[in-house]
Amino acid sequence: VTGGSSGIGKCIAIECYKQGAFITLIARDENKLLQTKKEIEKYSVNDKQVVLCISVDVSKDYEQVENVLKQAQEKLGPVDMLVNCAGTSVTGKFEDIEVNSFERLMAVNYLGSVYPSRAVIATMKERRMGRIVFVSSQAGQLGLFGYTAYSPTKFALRGLAEALQMEVKPYNVYVTVAYPPDTDTPGFAEESKTKPLETKLISETSSVCQAEQVARVIVKDAIQGNFNSSVGSDGYMLSILTSGMSPVTSITEGLQQVVCMGIFRIVGLFYLGSFDSIVRRCMMQREKSESADKTE
Repeated sequence: VTGGSSGIGKCIAIECYKQGAFITLIARDENKLLQTKKEIEKYSVNDKQVVLCISVDVSKDYEQVENVLKQAQEKLGPVDMLVNCAGTSVTGKFEDIEVNSFERLMAVNYLGSVYPSRAVIATMKERRMGRIVFVSSQAGQLGLFGYTAYSPTKFALRGLAEALQMEVKPYNVYVTVAYPPDTDTPGFAEESKTKPLETKLISETSSVCQAEQVARVIVKDAIQGNFNSSVGSDGYMLSILTSGMSPVTSITEGLQQVVCMGIFRIVGLFYLGSFDSIVRRCMMQREKSESADKTE
C-alpha cells in the first residue's frame, strides 16, 4: 500500500490485515510508518502476519521504487495486490496556483502510481494473478472549481487503468479504479484550509465519508475484480455517468449503465447548474465587495 501511513491508505492496510494479509506500507515519513505499523498489528488474525515498512518517495526515482519493491517481495513473497494510494492536493484558482504545483501533483498523483505498478506488473503476469488498485477521486470523474491542478492528475489515472486493464486481463490480472468522495482524512483537513469559497460550497452539497467505510468498499471491489469502485449513491451515479468506454465486470453492470444513463444525466445537469450558480454568486459578491472598497 503506497501512501499507507495515513488516511485511506492506512485504512485499506488495516482492512487487508484483518483478512489475514501480509502488508507492505510505503510512504515518505518513517516515523508515521512505524506508528501506523504498531496500529495495524493490533488487528492480526494469526501469529505469522507481518507488516513491513519502507520509507521512499514513489514519485521521484523509478529505479529506487523498483529496488525497494524487489526487497519487499524477497521478504514477503510476490505482490498479490498493489494499492496505489499515495497522493496530495492543492486547491485554488487556476491563475493563483504556482506552476510548480502542477508539476508536483502530476509527479505524486500520477507517476507515484505508474512507478510501483510498473515494478510489479511483470511478476503478476508471470504468475497469472494479481490486483492493482488506483485510488483516484470523484474529482477524477468531474472537474470542479478550484481543482485545476488536482483533477487532471486523477483523470490521468483512469486513462492508465483502462489501457492497462486491456493489456493484463488475459493474464488474470485485474485493475480497479476507486473514486472516493470527500473523506475525513488528514489530507482532506489540510486541503480544506486553503479551499476557495466556491469549492467549499460545492463540496458541502455532499457529505464527508469516513476513511474506514471507503477502505472497506475499495478492498471488496478489488478482491472481486471490479474495474470501478464507488461509494454511496452519488458515487454510483457518477460512475454510471462517466462510464463511457470503461470496461464492465458483468453484463448486469453494463445493463445498469444503459438503463440509468439518461435519468442520471438529467440529475447531473441539475447538479452542474447549481454548481455554476454557486460560482456566479460568489463572483458577484466579490465584485460588489471590491467596488464598495474602492468607493470608500
